[in-house]
Amino acid sequence: MTTDLQVKKFSYVFKWFDQNGDGWITQDDIEKMAKLFTALADEADQKNKSAMSQGFMNWWNLLLEAREDKASEKIGKQEFIRIMDAVVIAPKNFEIAVGNIVEGLLGALDRDGNGSLSKEEYVRMYDELGIPPTTSTEAFRRLDRDSDGEISRAEFHQALFEYYLSADPNAPGNWLLGPMDVLK
Repeated sequence: MTTDLQVKKFSYVFKWFDQNGDGWITQDDIEKMAKLFTALADEADQKNKSAMSQGFMNWWNLLLEAREDKASEKIGKQEFIRIMDAVVIAPKNFEIAVGNIVEGLLGALDRDGNGSLSKEEYVRMYDELGIPPTTSTEAFRRLDRDSDGEISRAEFHQALFEYYLSADPNAPGNWLLGPMDVLK
C-alpha cells in the first residue's frame, strides 16, 4: 500500500517525467527523459546509453501494460501513482526499469572509473537534469553516508531504494531528487 510520502515522491517523478507539462505521460515524454539521461554519457559510451534508454523503455512498457484504459497511449498522475505502487516498485520490475537506468547512469558518470561518484560528478549530473547545484550539493552531503567525499554504488542504490520504497520521512534517500519539502 502506498504511503502519503510515496505518493508525494511518485507525484514528483510524474511531474518530472511529464516533459511537456500537459498532465500526461506519453512515450514522447519518456523518450525525452531518456535523451536527458543519455546526454550525460560520453558520445562513444553506447553501453551506458543503451542501458539507460532500455530502462526508460522498460518503465514505459510497465506503465502501458498496467494501465486501465488499454486504448489510451497516455498515463495520468493518479494512474501513474497506482502503477508505481502496484507494478513498478515490485522487485523484478524495479530492477529492469529503474535499476537499468541507474546502472547506466552510474557507469556514464563515473568518469574516473573508481566505482563511485565524486561531488563534482554528482552535481554535474543533476545540473544537466535541471536540478540546481545548491540542491544537489546538499543532497550529495546527505547521500554520502560515510562522509568520504564520494557516493559509492552501494550508497547510491541505498538512496534509490529509500526514495522509491521507504516510508521514513527522514531517510537520506529522500534527497535523491532534492528536498522533500519542495516536492509537490
